[in-house]
Amino acid sequence: MDGGNLAGMAIAAAAAGCYECGYALQAIEARTVDQRHALRLSLARRLAARRRWLAGTALSLVGYPLQVAALTLAPLALVQPMLALGLLLLLALGHFYLREPIGRRELLATAGIVAGVLAIAVAAPQRAESAMHGTGLVVVLALLVAAAALPWLLRAVRGDTRGGPLVVAAGAGDAFAALAAALVAAELERGRIGLVLLWTLAAAAAAGVGFLCEMTALQLLPATRVAPPVLVLQVVVPVLGARVAGGEQWGSSAPLVWGGLALVAAGVALLAASPAVSRLRA
Repeated sequence: MDGGNLAGMAIAAAAAGCYECGYALQAIEARTVDQRHALRLSLARRLAARRRWLAGTALSLVGYPLQVAALTLAPLALVQPMLALGLLLLLALGHFYLREPIGRRELLATAGIVAGVLAIAVAAPQRAESAMHGTGLVVVLALLVAAAALPWLLRAVRGDTRGGPLVVAAGAGDAFAALAAALVAAELERGRIGLVLLWTLAAAAAAGVGFLCEMTALQLLPATRVAPPVLVLQVVVPVLGARVAGGEQWGSSAPLVWGGLALVAAGVALLAASPAVSRLRA
């Protein structure tokens, strides 16, 4: 493993802590807003008037430049699974402050996430020399936009809002934001500030849509049915999207990367359903 990957992992771990702690503060406030504001800008307006939600948002905003910095040093295949380590911080907070017990499931999930990240680190995938581009990138981003728009399309057709499509849309929005962050990192290195601003705005819009959909899903479904699939999508989809879009190739280390990614995804799904974590993310 080279020094760039190590430095990128350290910065990604810091970003993970900011994201998850910020998300926990945001989610706690979102659950107190009336459901009639679901999928409406009025939900964001009401949340923006609350100090705890603003504090969580500030933490998340700090996490974004850290994520971009990590992506200038390490590949998306390594940075994105590293972001899952933020769940371990939530697990500790849930145990010490909410007095939630840590059992076999939590320990197994933690071991899976750590082992998966280590497997990818040992595989030492390299950052792509060229940014994601071409038809593959367009197709990936178009599919994510379509998935993120699904709840609004279904509401226009059926006149109601359902939890399943909201969960898919939340994961799609976050995945789009992660890919856009990788593109920001690539354009920063090339000094193309206009494209940096464009992809930053795209990442912010996608993250906002993902957040709105996830907060609405939490108003309709238990946190244990929302957090696991959303978090798995956040980890897996950007990594696969980057590969399809031609940004990263893993070569002979591909089996180890695939195995590590599967371990992280399984660990995330288990840990996100744990009471110690789900109570903080709800």
